[in-house]
Amino acid sequence: MATRELAVTTTKLLSIEDLSEDQLRSCLHLAADLKAARAAGRPHAKPLSGQHYALLFEKPSLRTRSTFQIAVRELGGDLIEPPREEVFGERETIADVARNLERWVHGAIVRTYAQSRLAAFAEAAPRLRVVNALTDEEHPCQALADCLTLTERFRDLPGRTLAFIGDGNNVATSLAQAALLLGVNVRVASPRGFELGSALRERIQSRARLGARLTITSDPIAAARGADAIYTDVWTSMGQETESRQRHDIFGPFQVNAALMAQANPHALFMHCLPAHRGDEVTSEVLDSPASVVFDQAENRLHTQKALLSMLG
Repeated sequence: MATRELAVTTTKLLSIEDLSEDQLRSCLHLAADLKAARAAGRPHAKPLSGQHYALLFEKPSLRTRSTFQIAVRELGGDLIEPPREEVFGERETIADVARNLERWVHGAIVRTYAQSRLAAFAEAAPRLRVVNALTDEEHPCQALADCLTLTERFRDLPGRTLAFIGDGNNVATSLAQAALLLGVNVRVASPRGFELGSALRERIQSRARLGARLTITSDPIAAARGADAIYTDVWTSMGQETESRQRHDIFGPFQVNAALMAQANPHALFMHCLPAHRGDEVTSEVLDSPASVVFDQAENRLHTQKALLSMLG
């Protein structure tokens, strides 16, 4: 099949901030084409033919690992998956790991803790294509899938309003970065002390397009009122397990339930990056409702990541 030609390419995706507006839109357009081709059983190009990618996962994963494995193979590439302890252990520095891999593989898909660790890896191997598959600070691949899901449901995104209810975490960061770049207003409602940082907010707002605005509040009802989509994530992310009890008490008023969804537009979507803790950040009533697009988001991880890998020069 003839998929949409890429107008722009990139070499690394450590953050949504690495993408221009044109690159983001091109990625979403290509992802839509690849999704349609896969659904119809039509063949498409194999831009990774003859290339190897390394999957380097320090954090556990279902959706990210599975979709990247499938994506690389469907694009004609091959994978290596070195054991976690050999990459992120104490045998050698992360920079030396990157320098070795640069001699063997075309790219690396990295899921780790600190963003600085990922940045050090990428800096040490400038020829290596590097994709951020999640860090504590950012989750750009999830945001790509989220934006494709919103585009499928709403077509025209500029002027829409998306409310993120919960921790100002990596998912909230990348979602806001991508949505504002597409002209979507973003409201983030978090308990005091768990908001997006002020410097980060300024940086995100500076890249907004088409008059989109970022609003920070501690009132989940105000954030949800009139929104076109309500998004939430777990209250306790990986690496924060010791804070679980405290966070449960703090975030209780920020649960997405039927009453909160009723504040949004009548046909508002419910979104979640998964896995979800039913009865905590979201009720089963909402998660399993017709408004929920959480499994569309999960499916779209595959298609947007195929598009992203195709864009890596």
